[in-house]
Amino acid sequence: MVGSVTSNADFLGGLDPDDPRQASQQIANKLRAAILTQKLAPGDRLPSQPDLANRYGVARETIRRALEILRNERLIVTRQGSGAFVRAQTQRPVELRPLIEAAFENPHVTIDFAGFAGETLRDAIAEALDRVRAGQFAPETIAVRLLISDMSVPMALPALAATGGDDAAVRKRQERITRRSTDGIIDQVEELGDLGLVKSATVEARVHSIAPTFKLYLLNGREAFFGYYSVVKREVAVSGKPVEIFDPMGKDVTLFHYAADDDEGSHGTQFVESSKVWFDAVWNSVAREYRP
Repeated sequence: MVGSVTSNADFLGGLDPDDPRQASQQIANKLRAAILTQKLAPGDRLPSQPDLANRYGVARETIRRALEILRNERLIVTRQGSGAFVRAQTQRPVELRPLIEAAFENPHVTIDFAGFAGETLRDAIAEALDRVRAGQFAPETIAVRLLISDMSVPMALPALAATGGDDAAVRKRQERITRRSTDGIIDQVEELGDLGLVKSATVEARVHSIAPTFKLYLLNGREAFFGYYSVVKREVAVSGKPVEIFDPMGKDVTLFHYAADDDEGSHGTQFVESSKVWFDAVWNSVAREYRP
């Protein structure tokens, strides 16, 4: 119910003594993940500062710093004498890394990615995989699917700025970048299975001829993160020479978060389910096997 007090906050978990981050940042990350996965729903009141301080064994000032982080991110509002509440609108830009980490708290982790090069995913997943190696996360299985643009064939983007057209050398440069990211994800994930740290760790990758205009992440079949690439005119080195290209930039792209819930008619549920249908349709039709 909107405006209700969160009575059972076991999903917030406890602090990780091996996590080098400050307690306030850890607490903010846990609350953020709970909000963005709608375990704390829009309008819900967060546990009180004394309750949070007791839960995590920290001073009230640490809790205030954690809440300040979420206030600055416009995830919560505070009302004098009433406490802190989840904002009514939480479909907002988000950082991917803490949500990737939250996904690894599940016994069976699935990640579907559709996009350009996968550099952001490679970097975001690295820390979660390191925590599996350290025994801080213990999923039983990890399954990743990568759906990426095939830079070995003519493509609308990236393109030569001078002509706006396809250029084989420009694509070759991007293909090297894409392969580094894709192969990096494959190596990192499959290593966990080879070391026996999880029962199963697999990565499947397929390529297609659709020009990259957006990126999509699906986590555990319950959350979707969607963002448009910005097409930027910039100078890069191609075959050792400076060349201006139109480049789809994804590193700092704004991602919007949608979470499925028990209401089949909710906006978040519809977006997640539609995204899963789209991903599977492309995967099973025009996509073809990626060859390292």
